[in-house]
Amino acid sequence: LQKDLEEVKELLTKATRKRLRDVLMIEKHKLELEIKNQPPPKPKDAAEEEKLSLGGYTVKINNYGWDQSDKFIKIYISLNGVQKLPAENVQVNFTERSFDLLVKNLNGKNYTMTFNNLLKPISVEGSSRKIKTDMVLVMCRKKREEKWECLTQVEKESKEKEKAAYDTSDPSEGLMNLLKKMYAEGDDEMKRTINKAWVESREKQSKGDIPMDI
Repeated sequence: LQKDLEEVKELLTKATRKRLRDVLMIEKHKLELEIKNQPPPKPKDAAEEEKLSLGGYTVKINNYGWDQSDKFIKIYISLNGVQKLPAENVQVNFTERSFDLLVKNLNGKNYTMTFNNLLKPISVEGSSRKIKTDMVLVMCRKKREEKWECLTQVEKESKEKEKAAYDTSDPSEGLMNLLKKMYAEGDDEMKRTINKAWVESREKQSKGDIPMDI
């Protein structure tokens, strides 16, 4: 910004047309205002210290285990050497339906994990984290002492959709749903196999060999 201001001032000394000078004056005033409102630069040692505390690049944690008691949902995250870090380097922020974990500067990396849209509300005040040998334990205090069938609302909806695909009173319809799922998710070889089976079943049905439509 300071360099921009110097350049505008230099242009002002060369400008002769009034309209151009007016535009430059407005720009000069704007830049001076921006420079005035800029936050003071962070002292070098403080900036270096913060950079050091954050370590290197950030890794998203995808592997975890969990179980529950009457009062808590417990999430286990394995991180080698985490017990050697200062306690303030392991932070967990809780809301009523989410939490996020940040582990700073563990072996030169930062680690994060976020859970949004938890299945049921949790108590922010009653939730906490514990640092164990090579592990962080996140403890979410349940607001109501009831069993959770999964961790998040998204997981629940996914399970319900999967169950609905197979849960049918008509066996042939259930088989059709299974074949459709296998076809949609399968590779080229799987699709060829299903197509072949489909053609053969149609041929047998047309000859009256099998009554069921698959």
